[in-house]
Amino acid sequence: MHKHFKAAALALAGVLALYGCGQQEEASQGDAGTDEITVVIGHVAPLTGNIAHLGKDNENGARLAVDDLNAQRLKIDGKTLKIEMVGEDDQADPKTATIVAQKLVDSHVVGVVGHLNSGTTIPASQIYANAGIPQISPSATNPVYTQQGFKTAFRVMSNDIQQGSVLGSYAVQGLDAGKIAIIDDRTAYGQGLADEVEKAAKAAGAEIVAREFTRNDATDFRAILTSIKGHAPDVVFYGGMDAQAGPMAKQMRQLGMDAKFMSGDGGCSPEFIKLAGDAAENAYCSQTGLPLAKMPKGADFARRYEAKFNSPVQIYAPYSYDAVQVLIGAMVRANSIDPVKYLPEIGKSNFEGVSGKIEFDGKGDLRHGAVTVYQVRDGKLTVREIAGGGAIEHAAAAVQANVDAAKEVGDSAVRAMGGTVKPAAAKP
Repeated sequence: MHKHFKAAALALAGVLALYGCGQQEEASQGDAGTDEITVVIGHVAPLTGNIAHLGKDNENGARLAVDDLNAQRLKIDGKTLKIEMVGEDDQADPKTATIVAQKLVDSHVVGVVGHLNSGTTIPASQIYANAGIPQISPSATNPVYTQQGFKTAFRVMSNDIQQGSVLGSYAVQGLDAGKIAIIDDRTAYGQGLADEVEKAAKAAGAEIVAREFTRNDATDFRAILTSIKGHAPDVVFYGGMDAQAGPMAKQMRQLGMDAKFMSGDGGCSPEFIKLAGDAAENAYCSQTGLPLAKMPKGADFARRYEAKFNSPVQIYAPYSYDAVQVLIGAMVRANSIDPVKYLPEIGKSNFEGVSGKIEFDGKGDLRHGAVTVYQVRDGKLTVREIAGGGAIEHAAAAVQANVDAAKEVGDSAVRAMGGTVKPAAAKP
């Protein structure tokens, strides 16, 4: 009898333990016995490897958003929202990206910010779409990502059709390049952007004198550059990341090449300048967005980011911040953390983020996306041109804000002296 009673007791304990785990899981989503509802989102970027600095930049931007939103004590279904974020490392590798994507799906995250690279974002997007989990990429620019028809896929920056068009046109019209050589790293991002640059440059009248490729883990480009040197290009464009762009620009100078060096957003970072050294001077690159200083909330973001992480913004942190805002804002509007219920609200997003206006088209691409062309001057990225993105509207708004502020100062002074301020005339 004693043995039977002991076995029954153990079985009952197991049942209670399972019941307790279920209750704990329900409580984490907010049950009747709690005044808090916890939502878990995922973030994926390369946290190891030669572009880990960019991956950490993305993750930091997302974590800053989580902290800011938790401080607001937002409410969903009458309960205080507590946001938790799980970070994963995809190593900038497509296969690893699908593995960590499935891991996040299996752990029941309700939304994902990521991935960083187009080559990882695109294969992972299929997994998130199958699971019905919204995915907001802060940095994947290859057009294919949002052209697959997945209702779960969004991005908060311009795509490579926009960026490549600006770069190719600027190389010809802004740099007087008649002959252009193009190198890419054979990734979805690098090759895709290089293709768009080639199209735009040809359309603007340039001749593509060489089209070469390398790997995204290469460090020695002398053979390729020596071959290209014989074609005497005016511009060498590289489609890839800063880990290769820096050494490539340096080796161009070592070989005595006079061509201007140009890259896209993946090579447009403080790390590129560090790796290229003196060879970075007068290099050109682009970023798919407004300059940080011209972003509506960029100055404040940069200050708070540096204070929290003791590091300057690399490239994509503001977009990661806005991506988290998109996810949580949709949940709040839907009054639910259920992806089925809040997913439709993502497409309706319409707010002023750190990076600018956040509003999506039917594919999940950002409307009014900007592209900024930079030149390295005195070791710093200097703005040369801003295309799209409501740059004129932002500038006009800033001017009007200064005018309004000055008028208010003047009006206050008049009132202080006992005078009367006339109301502004109505606009026609």
